Amino acid sequence: MDDLKLIAFDGEDLTTLSAHMQDAIIRVGDIAYLPRERRFVAIANRFDWQSALDGVDTPKSEIKRRRTALRFEYVNSARLLKIKREASDAVLELLNIEFNEDEAPNGTITLNFSGGGAIELKVECIEAQLSDLGPVWRASSVPAHSDDDAKENAHEDEAKNEPVNE
Repeated sequence: MDDLKLIAFDGEDLTTLSAHMQDAIIRVGDIAYLPRERRFVAIANRFDWQSALDGVDTPKSEIKRRRTALRFEYVNSARLLKIKREASDAVLELLNIEFNEDEAPNGTITLNFSGGGAIELKVECIEAQLSDLGPVWRASSVPAHSDDDAKENAHEDEAKNEPVNE
């Protein structure tokens, strides 16, 4: 599969971007808010749901993770909720990305993580981009949402598979 590149300019676009980022693993140290540039960026290990769901009986050798950049523009502020910035090696699993409009086109983009953590971005408007960076590797398992303990163990395994050639 070719590298995925998506741009979001409205809520519907952001929902599509969110679906592709579901179950992405992000280290706290790989997120940054750049106030002067009014930009928020994160580097993630994205589970490739598109490849995993292409076939009904996808062989385990075909499930993959990809190194992916996620960027939001026109960010006026960023706030961490139940996430400790100093725990740079902590691993977060992204559940979804939501947009709540305040006064159009202003609003709040929220990145929701398992365990109740979240990142709130106050934005002037929606402008987001997902870009696969190239490194791809076989995932150890397909993310599951029914057993929290199994999910936590899977996150640690996937975080260890992080490419070293950045």
